[in-house]
Amino acid sequence: MNDHNFFASAPQGLLELLADELRALGATAIRLQPAGVYFRGPLALGYRACLWSRLAGRVLLEIAVGPARDADELYTTVQRVDWRQHIPTRGTLAVEFTGANPAIVHTRYGAQRVKDAIVDQFNARGGIRPDVDVRRPDVRVSVHLRKPSGHGIKGMFQETSHDEAVISIDLAGEGLHRRGWREDGVEAPIKENLAAGVLLRAGWPALAAAGAPLVDPMCGSGTLLIEAAHIACDRAPGLSREYFGFQAWRGHQPAIWSELMTEARARAAIGISKVPPIFGFDGDPAAVKAAIANAARAGLGGRIRIERRELAELVAPETGPSGHDRECMGLVATNPPYGERLGVRADMPALYELLGERLRAQFGGWKAAVLAPDLELGRAIGLRAERRHVLYNGAIPINLLRFEIPREAPPPRAYVRSEGGEALFNRLRKNRKQLGSWAARSGIEAYRVYDSDIPEYAVAVDVYRDWALVQEYAAPAEIDPVRAAARLREALRVIPDALEIPAGQVVCKRRERAKGGGQYGRRDDAGDLLEVREGPGRFLVNLTDYLDTGLFLDHRETRALVGKLARGQRFLNLFAYTGTASVYAGKGGALSTTTVDMSSTYCAWARRNLELNGLRGPQHRVVEAECREFMARELRRYGLIFLDPPTFSNSKKMEGVFDVQRDHVELIRAAVRLLERGGVLIFSTNYRRFRLDEERLADLEIEELSATTIPKDFARSPKIHKVWRIEAGR
Repeated sequence: MNDHNFFASAPQGLLELLADELRALGATAIRLQPAGVYFRGPLALGYRACLWSRLAGRVLLEIAVGPARDADELYTTVQRVDWRQHIPTRGTLAVEFTGANPAIVHTRYGAQRVKDAIVDQFNARGGIRPDVDVRRPDVRVSVHLRKPSGHGIKGMFQETSHDEAVISIDLAGEGLHRRGWREDGVEAPIKENLAAGVLLRAGWPALAAAGAPLVDPMCGSGTLLIEAAHIACDRAPGLSREYFGFQAWRGHQPAIWSELMTEARARAAIGISKVPPIFGFDGDPAAVKAAIANAARAGLGGRIRIERRELAELVAPETGPSGHDRECMGLVATNPPYGERLGVRADMPALYELLGERLRAQFGGWKAAVLAPDLELGRAIGLRAERRHVLYNGAIPINLLRFEIPREAPPPRAYVRSEGGEALFNRLRKNRKQLGSWAARSGIEAYRVYDSDIPEYAVAVDVYRDWALVQEYAAPAEIDPVRAAARLREALRVIPDALEIPAGQVVCKRRERAKGGGQYGRRDDAGDLLEVREGPGRFLVNLTDYLDTGLFLDHRETRALVGKLARGQRFLNLFAYTGTASVYAGKGGALSTTTVDMSSTYCAWARRNLELNGLRGPQHRVVEAECREFMARELRRYGLIFLDPPTFSNSKKMEGVFDVQRDHVELIRAAVRLLERGGVLIFSTNYRRFRLDEERLADLEIEELSATTIPKDFARSPKIHKVWRIEAGR
């Protein structure tokens, strides 16, 4: 059987592992290059590499080599190949071109000349030519400019100019990291072949064979978990793929491929029972949902335990290898999130620090493999790495740090507050004592206890019963982000101590505009609701899923005003959010309440708040509608209306864009038209630069109430909102 020249690409940092893998598959004449590994073997070996290589990105089959000192010579070399032996006449093709020389500088130009040479050959032989399909062609042709090599693979590494074209068929067709189990169009932060490399570097095959468990505490969409399970059960990584580049290639030998697939299926069926305990956790419910779905598509439904768990709650599973001396309890392998899932780079040191704390406290005797963008973050883990490998996620270098976690958990490192941290602790204690007494007397379980009182610690801290919500204000551009991140980390240590709240019940968010300009952008999918008491009412709040919690604390006095004015009135709540003002009106004796918001989520939330307070029946209706459209068609009249619009909205559920400064006059007039004679409109906004256009509203009776509606716990922020009482002119 004839041997062929092949080239398998792989990320830098994994080439030695790829060479070993190919050697185990039967490859000979192996040579390493910066972008991959050259090897020789029969066509079946190329197929086997496509099916079984966990590390390769592509597998190329060399079909011709020739001179390419300029574009014309490249064209001639490509035309010497009889393309009818490779590409179906009515099929599709794509061309990948790499390398350059003084005459062929741009890869796109090189690819165009190769495509022209192929198509022109078909046209000259009958006028029917293959079409171009860059996504999933029948045949993908790869052309690489290299140094002249003479003849055979031995000469491939001589140092001369890049004037020789190596023409290959891409047997993979598309990246082999696409295993076939991930939902189409969804990319992962780490490619599957890189994840496999991490696990192989960490010694996972031997650990898995011994029955050791694996834990990924920040599993994202499950890439490391699934690769680990497939390694453990001897499942070919390409077994779930529907597409390979050789399947429509004219030189394809289906019998060889069928035999390889039959063997792979048999090995997978035998090996599935060998999957050791594998656990994946993540604090992001969307990631957990994706990981569970991916595991099912990968044939591992029920074989991997995946659940939502915050990193701070991470504990070692109560399972482990049996039948040996348990020299290693298991492997923790993880690629901590960064980018949108985490927020900003400044958040990352605290994440790595927390990871190190949980590893030391819970995983003594385990191994760990952690990816870190830089060594500074690696040092934040607080463990000494026994090995470090530089890998590449695309063109981005990333550090793989391998740890042996001490069996005996060291005592917790003593935390010594800085001078600023001590000042923050004392201020929080003082505020909690003063405001806590006031809140208890007033029947309030949710209030602000700190609002950037000390400028260096630019956070707002709200107490919700026995929970604390910390909202970080974005630091000005002139503030060193590293220093700002360090202060935030210290604040998050000080806050639970000062407020005597468990650290696991402190939630941290960053105040920033939600995507798309929405006011209350969704952040999570936890759905965890906490009931809090405020004056006469009880309300459900969500501390994790949204930028806001469902209860605007600064509007407490405004809600109380609504309650006082509502007795005996028909009440309308516009832009109602979670219906808290409607609860106050109902508890205050309103004849009826109408709660209007265009969000189905917030309408459902408002219904729950009303029901929680015993406000049921047709006299308490909740309407899902865009408020301006509702007012235009509403026939009822109301004695009291509360109008609290967003500052800005471009929701897809409404026409155009809403801007409170620009549109408030028309909005107020539309609301006034729905008032009964002698009725009252309470208008409020949290836009700090808002200016009421009293000139255009001169025919109305207007009284500003802003100063009297600022609660005690917001005394430091008197400009947090503005409120007016408005009545139709006599």
